[in-house]
Amino acid sequence: MCCWDWRHFPVWLQPVHHQCPSHIHPDVHEHHVAGAHGCSLGEQRDPAALVLHSLCLPSGRPHWGCGGWAHGHQAGQMSLLLNNVFVIVAAALSGFSRMAKSFEMIMLSRFFAGVNAGVSMNIQPMYLAESAPKKLRGAVALTSASFTALGLVLGQVVGLRELLGGEESWPFLLASNVVPALIQLTALPWLPESPRYLLIDRGDKESCISALQKLRGTSDLSAELEEMMAEQAAVKGQRAKNPWELFQNPALRWQLASIVVLSSAMQLCGNDSMYSYAAYVFEEAGIPQDKIPYVVIGTGSCELITSVTCNMIIDCAGRRPLLLGGYIFMAGWALVFMVALSQQTQISWMPYLSVACIFAYILSFGIGPAGVTGVLPTEVFDQMSRPAAYMICGSLLWFNLFLVGTAFPFVVKSLAHFCYIPFLVVCVCTALYVWFFLPETKGKSFLEISEEFRKRNFKTKTRAGFYKGPEEIKTTTL
Repeated sequence: MCCWDWRHFPVWLQPVHHQCPSHIHPDVHEHHVAGAHGCSLGEQRDPAALVLHSLCLPSGRPHWGCGGWAHGHQAGQMSLLLNNVFVIVAAALSGFSRMAKSFEMIMLSRFFAGVNAGVSMNIQPMYLAESAPKKLRGAVALTSASFTALGLVLGQVVGLRELLGGEESWPFLLASNVVPALIQLTALPWLPESPRYLLIDRGDKESCISALQKLRGTSDLSAELEEMMAEQAAVKGQRAKNPWELFQNPALRWQLASIVVLSSAMQLCGNDSMYSYAAYVFEEAGIPQDKIPYVVIGTGSCELITSVTCNMIIDCAGRRPLLLGGYIFMAGWALVFMVALSQQTQISWMPYLSVACIFAYILSFGIGPAGVTGVLPTEVFDQMSRPAAYMICGSLLWFNLFLVGTAFPFVVKSLAHFCYIPFLVVCVCTALYVWFFLPETKGKSFLEISEEFRKRNFKTKTRAGFYKGPEEIKTTTL
């Protein structure tokens, strides 16, 4: 996949992931294998060639865990500024790969693009959530997911063969991620650093006030500054934690469990697999082969529409209802989808129901899990634990994406039309976890959220009302 990365721009510029349609990858590899080895890809359909093809697709998800480490060691603004070097190198490699007839340049390009994406997709939500006012924290942080969905649609549109998806123009498509990187290099130095980072990590109160004034446009900052000072006092004397320290800390037990469950469920829920099923279902519904790429654009548009909708209602509806509703609806549509697949040869209108299920499933994913999951690590962890938490989230996202991508073909082969049973189980279990164990974070300060989790982590030690027996009688006076 290709990436458009409009990283870290608070409200005006946001991350856009420009994804190349799958029909481009075979053409790219066909050209390079033929040029480098004198034979076509069709003549080299051995496991090594297929592995080579698959390595280029995930672009660099292993680097999703890099962002937390970078934020823990450098200022977010500086990390993201330097991070653009990777995408510029990636664009240069992919842009000249056709001229050099080198598929190795494309693989190296995807590696550097993956590093860029990993750092950016972790640091940017942290920056947005730390910089946003409490009442708008969810909406501001969720703009990252909205523009990611926009990037998906842009990739589907620009990747059409009539635009940049043709045989002659695909190098320009692969190199197009340099455009937002150059825009960011120009604009990012003018944007303020995260006020919380300046105060809590650096101890620079004057710079914190200056950044707040730029972000809020007002001089009345006493209440918000007081809240940040309280957060600073709460973590005084602590240092930034490493990921393994989070697993050893009983005070972070439920926070860690929550992000592990939700980050894993985001990939294990089957949304990405639904995209891979789309072309087959559309073909079964009678849509002409040459029209399917245009219909597939509708799937990305669904996720974009619901992500924007989620952005507008998250601070009114709250995090829990959006997550619960998303996973419950996904579980329901997974069940209907499997029934429709199993009956589409017997009942004439079942293929159309399958098409409706694809759109409904993606809509359900976009309205809650797609955006809310990325907001929660910032809200449930304190300043010293947050970077390590994002490292864990990023690593889980990559591992589970790799797991689904590797195992799904075997699941389809084994379960046939009922291949969505594992995803149905994941959606149901995640909904139950959210219902019973995840507290609402809407409209609460970071300290209030930490206190609520502290009560959960030490519930047996702090629970009041236990009967301890009668007190000693000090007097017999009536």
